[in-house]
Amino acid sequence: MSQENRPVNRITVIGAGTMGSQIAMVAALSGVSASLVDIKQEQLDVAKEQLWSRVDRDVHKGRRSLEDVNAAKARLNFTTDLEAAVAASDFVIEAAIEDLKIKRELFATLDRIAPPHAILATNSSNIVSSRVADATSRPDRVCNMHFFNPALVMECVEIIPHAQTSEKTVDIAAGLAESFGKRVVKLNKEVPGFIANRLLNAIRREALELYEDGVASAEDIDLAAKTALRHPMGPFELMDLVGIDVVYLIRMAEYEQTADPESLPAESVKKLYEEGSFGRKTGKGWYSYSN
Repeated sequence: MSQENRPVNRITVIGAGTMGSQIAMVAALSGVSASLVDIKQEQLDVAKEQLWSRVDRDVHKGRRSLEDVNAAKARLNFTTDLEAAVAASDFVIEAAIEDLKIKRELFATLDRIAPPHAILATNSSNIVSSRVADATSRPDRVCNMHFFNPALVMECVEIIPHAQTSEKTVDIAAGLAESFGKRVVKLNKEVPGFIANRLLNAIRREALELYEDGVASAEDIDLAAKTALRHPMGPFELMDLVGIDVVYLIRMAEYEQTADPESLPAESVKKLYEEGSFGRKTGKGWYSYSN
């Protein structure tokens, strides 16, 4: 059967962190059989516990039916057996660590074990797919498919082709995202940060400049964003939620791709990163958190 006519019946998501696990759950809830793969069984156990707790809470609050949630649970497989999961997949979404060397090694492995028709997508928010596509023999079936955190809630999915990605691959990826109940944003070409994060980075860059120039406190800049612009949270609160470490590493990854000094993290972000003050996850970032 040709790629054009082959439906996506089974997907595999690589990486059982917050993003990967929720993407797999989104797929299962949409009716697709999904496997969530991680090298650590402990991480899979944590992911399963968190996902079950979340969807069970949705049932309790009337957001989902018990029948739908139980059916989704039955469709979602948790496994450390990468080869078995990928060999049976029509579509693979990589949501592993943001390390180019690791991603390239992983995509070479995926290319070897995935069926010839399978599409290999990366959920990376800052490493463009052309940097992993040439590690495979199927660059036309490689793209970025970028979900937003939390994937169970956020509607947007960005689909980003590289120069060799086929139109059919983009169409299949977009169709899959739409079947998940997502709103698809298609880019015509690669650019680091894509669309949403570039808009966000522009706000964040200006907020950090205002803070570092002593114009206003982080708290007041956040207050302006929330009360004047109607943002649900301010840029500093959002950095604490996402993780200062994530913010720092994304900027460093962009700098590695662009060599533009403007891409480097702000000094105040670098200071928090070097202190280990990563935001909510560590109890301290721009703000202090008692819990």
